[in-house]
Amino acid sequence: MKYIKDYKAGDRISDIYLCKYRQAAVTKNGKPYENVILQDKTGTIDAKVWEPDSAGIGEYDALDYIQVVGDVNSFQGALQVSVKRIRVCQEGEYDPADYLPVSKKGIEPMYQELTGFIDSIENSSLKTLLQNLFIRDEKFVKSFKNSSAAKTVHHSFVGGLLEHTLSVVKLCDYYCRMYPLLNRDLLLSAALCHDIGKTRELSAFPRNDYTDAGQFLGHIVIGVEMVGEKIREIEGFPELLSAELKHCILSHHGEFEFGSPKKPAIMEAAALNFADNTDAKMQTFTELLEGTKETEWLGFNRLFESNIRKTGLK
Repeated sequence: MKYIKDYKAGDRISDIYLCKYRQAAVTKNGKPYENVILQDKTGTIDAKVWEPDSAGIGEYDALDYIQVVGDVNSFQGALQVSVKRIRVCQEGEYDPADYLPVSKKGIEPMYQELTGFIDSIENSSLKTLLQNLFIRDEKFVKSFKNSSAAKTVHHSFVGGLLEHTLSVVKLCDYYCRMYPLLNRDLLLSAALCHDIGKTRELSAFPRNDYTDAGQFLGHIVIGVEMVGEKIREIEGFPELLSAELKHCILSHHGEFEFGSPKKPAIMEAAALNFADNTDAKMQTFTELLEGTKETEWLGFNRLFESNIRKTGLK
């Protein structure tokens, strides 16, 4: 099996993929076609079925495993498949493990490193909260280890939420060494909890799509609710500390236009916002650059609002 990460323009493909997404569309000339996203464990690729009514295109739907014959081409700096034939595959023709993208860093080693940071927390209320959530709540731990951090933008793979959270915690730990005025216990606790709402905002793989709660509330509000549930189980949890922790979660996107209900009002909230944004942007750049073999300009990217390319130095 040739994986999506190894594709290049001009390739002819004939292999099995998970159909991550399917949507009917119409060209400017009124001709019907279909937008499709194909997935394997190395990533996703956009595909177009330009003649959906042709004899070679069988019946299929999103989340089906399908055999695809088509050509890989380059469109606006990104690879795209022009599909010629589709056939739905039956169980036994494929191994699901080949189609779920998984963190390259190892889920268990990352989880052990994360719990090490929990062990380093000195405030007894915060430490109890984190242990109740990340160690004793087996249902949450399982979901947290296997969730992605986003639907498509960054860390959209099994273990992505864990990987992103650990990176944000490590950045915040560095900030605490550089800026001693930061309350380390509060900041690291907020970093650990800032995206836990994504375990309920996004459905499990292979769907990895927004749930009803995700659409109605979003992960920030859901996360504050989850933290509140755990805090109410701890007798004597300080009211001000609870408000400060929740504020860090509520403001971690930094700006109203980026989905934050509040802007950072304390130093720890500002630090969390910077760490979260840094890891998200660096991972997004990583995934963009690893997903192309182009060495020239890749075209305009909406997230960065810039035309981007790989560094020329070897």
